[in-house]
Amino acid sequence: MGALLVYDITRKDTFIHAKKWLEEVRNNSSKNIVIILIGNKRDLEDKRQVTYEEGEAFAKENGLIFLETSAKTAFNVVESFNLSAQSILNHYKENGADPNSKSNINLKNDITSPGGISEPEQKKGCC
Repeated sequence: MGALLVYDITRKDTFIHAKKWLEEVRNNSSKNIVIILIGNKRDLEDKRQVTYEEGEAFAKENGLIFLETSAKTAFNVVESFNLSAQSILNHYKENGADPNSKSNINLKNDITSPGGISEPEQKKGCC
């Protein structure tokens, strides 16, 4: 299981709220959850209120993965989802699936597609 905590680098209040969201996630999820902290709006560098170093330090202090993105320019957007999926997969491979988890992750399937996710089997016949 994984969670993305996203804040707006141009608004300090969203970064402060991320600390509260982290507490909520940790209180209401599996202890084995993979959490990625994402600073969005990297394209608005001139309006930045939260430094890269602040985000990175907060992530490091709390055992989070950290990345900055721009939804507008697509900078690191695909990478953030790939990183999230790969981090979750690695975590489960290293630690095994949590038997108390409600997840339907099946690690017995090989990852075969170029994007890293198995392609679903095509139905044969009409129905």
